[in-house]
Amino acid sequence: MIDSYTGRDDAEVAAAAALAGADVVRAMYGRRLTRVDKGGGDFATAADIEAEKTILAVLHEARPDDAVLGEESGRQGAEGSVRQWLVDPLCGTLNYAVGNMLVAVNVALRDGAAAVADPFSGEVFLTDGRNAWVRQDGADTRLAPTSATSLVDVNLDPPFPGAPGFRAVDLLARPDFVERFRPRVVSTTLALAWVAAGKRAAYVTDGGDLSGSVHFAAGIALCRAAGCVVTGIDGAPVGRSGRGLVVAADAETHQLLMSMTGGGG
Repeated sequence: MIDSYTGRDDAEVAAAAALAGADVVRAMYGRRLTRVDKGGGDFATAADIEAEKTILAVLHEARPDDAVLGEESGRQGAEGSVRQWLVDPLCGTLNYAVGNMLVAVNVALRDGAAAVADPFSGEVFLTDGRNAWVRQDGADTRLAPTSATSLVDVNLDPPFPGAPGFRAVDLLARPDFVERFRPRVVSTTLALAWVAAGKRAAYVTDGGDLSGSVHFAAGIALCRAAGCVVTGIDGAPVGRSGRGLVVAADAETHQLLMSMTGGGG
């Protein structure tokens, strides 16, 4: 294989890998695909598996000494590598399997660069760990979070580790929430990129430590670099002691959501 990625920085490698995976996802869309049961109602499709193979080929070519954690293939590479890529080849598999185009391809270098590709809009959101921008049709635009839309995406997928103290579905029924915000549920971490881009005011999900998650790492990196406020649902920093995720376009929106999730004190 021609080493076409030599000399690219990590952000460009992440973008190239995410876009390569997105090409596979888009090409296989609408087909009757083989499913691999993961239990608990979860599954992968042949598109997940093929997209991950394509992404890993890019990463192995560009960064042969780095380790990789893929959602479908697990850990690969040197055990002691200080650099690890986190790969979610198709976030929104349930959407995709029923013909819904709300999906994302996530590639992140742990504690570094990251990219989120939308296979159907052609957008790729990327960060070098300091700045964040979106690329479409060869043009780059800096990401500018804003709460102007008042749209808050809430992840309702199980499990619900915060119950009974916190359940995302309860947030949707709060009068102060619906008075201030309009809920959306797209069931893909593409919504995190939308917060960074100003298409959503915030994103809320329950869970444990999501900083090293193949599903969330790329979106978290984007939002941090774009200047969003990023914490757990308890207001603590995202990390080993964190719990879930609240990402808001600005401090005011974040504070309002904290008061509703119980993380405001």
